[in-house]
Amino acid sequence: MEKQMYMVMLEKTKTYNRLTKQIVTEHVENIRSLDEEGRLEICGVFKGYPGMAGMYILKAESREEAEALCEREPLVAGGYATYKLVGFQKADRENNYLL
Repeated sequence: MEKQMYMVMLEKTKTYNRLTKQIVTEHVENIRSLDEEGRLEICGVFKGYPGMAGMYILKAESREEAEALCEREPLVAGGYATYKLVGFQKADRENNYLL
């Protein structure tokens, strides 16, 4: 089965400002792990958007698998962020930009 893409929007919670260096390190290690597993398409932070921490585009076999990947994110597991998960279809030259 071909992997599907999912956009993950990370939203800050009221405890986001209590992040520790340890949690940030675990967050980065999780990103590295997702990339090494071939599950990370792209990720980044939002600048100038209060309340938003950042986003990922993940590759997963199913929505359930994508949700499990979100739940293992240290910012989410620690209560520093919540997430919104949305199916994502890439438009590019290979698929004629979905025409």
